[in-house]
Amino acid sequence: MPTLTTNLTGWGRYPTYSCELERPERYVDLSSSVHSQIARGQGRSYGDAALNENAYVLLTERVNRLLELDVQRGILRSEAGVTLADILEVIVPKGWFLPVTPGTKFVSLGGCVAADVHGKNHHHEGSFGDHVISIELILADGSQLLCSSTENSALFWATVGGMGLTGIIGEVTLKLTPIQSGYVKVQNHTAENLGQMFSLMQDAMIDDRYSVAWIDSMASGSLLGRGVVMCGHHAVEDELSNNFHSTNIPKINRSIPFDCPSWMLNSSSVSMFNALYYKRESGKREPFISSYDSFFYPLDTIGQWNRMYGKRGFVQYQCVVPDSLAFEGITLLLQKLSASRRPSFLAVLKRLGAEGRGMLSFPIAGYTLALDLPIRDEGLFVLLNELDEIVLRYGGRVYLAKDARLSADSFCSMYPRYDEWLKIKQRIDPENKFSSSLSRRLSINEGTR
Repeated sequence: MPTLTTNLTGWGRYPTYSCELERPERYVDLSSSVHSQIARGQGRSYGDAALNENAYVLLTERVNRLLELDVQRGILRSEAGVTLADILEVIVPKGWFLPVTPGTKFVSLGGCVAADVHGKNHHHEGSFGDHVISIELILADGSQLLCSSTENSALFWATVGGMGLTGIIGEVTLKLTPIQSGYVKVQNHTAENLGQMFSLMQDAMIDDRYSVAWIDSMASGSLLGRGVVMCGHHAVEDELSNNFHSTNIPKINRSIPFDCPSWMLNSSSVSMFNALYYKRESGKREPFISSYDSFFYPLDTIGQWNRMYGKRGFVQYQCVVPDSLAFEGITLLLQKLSASRRPSFLAVLKRLGAEGRGMLSFPIAGYTLALDLPIRDEGLFVLLNELDEIVLRYGGRVYLAKDARLSADSFCSMYPRYDEWLKIKQRIDPENKFSSSLSRRLSINEGTR
């Protein structure tokens, strides 16, 4: 198979590594023949999870056939390179939706399994792996193995959330969720500070199938943590007027054509944007109907939006703090961020339910905070290390699919099932054929603690 050596990044555009790319055209061409490779779908993990410095990256984007859709039972079988966007185009008109979705639809199905992604409904319906019926895994010795929660279950739960390090995910069979329309009924609730934010997110009277909170990251003092909680569910027919019966969602195509200057995103410009956004969203006092694109994937309408952070890129820092300590821990994280005066264009808070069953899955019962932070100087990484210390102190963890700089020691402390995972990894991949820049940075596969 021909290869191409090129510089490659994740979605955050940091770090950049020289990688040897292979692009198979068909499922039969997927191979584990080379030493040190990692599969890469759409490249939407933010850091170095799908990078492999001076080694092989297997591009799976063309291994993307939809193989079977049972429209009666809502079961989809597909090659792992297909995107969620392609899946949605097929299933929404037939009355089905993804059981769990991250904040972009331009990710691969295999990537969703490898990162065990979560969405706005985790507190009710868990993460992606909870809805995967089975996967076909291509192992280091070239064999193919069907894995599920009942068949080769240990390997299945090592692969769900395992960041592609147990093998190549070739096929995925997924249970879908039924819907009556391609629209979401949404209700916004305004919080003037973090205390009100937590009260709203814990209020069973306003809770819905999906909930997410936007936070004004620049607010401080008595306004620390102010924002808007957005709750919603798939709209049923009697909630729609005649104007909303179609499931054909209009597409808006805009794109950022160049790398924005680094000075554009500063504390003043982000504060101004946050004030305007807070005013707009808090003014929506009545329930309203939204397209599923607008509710689940607001940034997908802007092509190459990562370019607004400039050539140096950005880091998305996402952590979770356990329920019992969440308010105190999130308060300290926001105070630290606010004091740094480093602008976070995006700050999102979600409630997570039960701990993920994947051995390296990110979710635990608690609250997860995600921040987008432009790279301006080395001081950012000092700040991120300080955020890590808070997360560790409160028993939380950092999301590997978003990470670009966590230390190996912090990783081991945050993921207590690592030793269990490692025993399976070393049994099925004794030569460590499946590795990545992330796995080497975190010293994964270098022995138990």
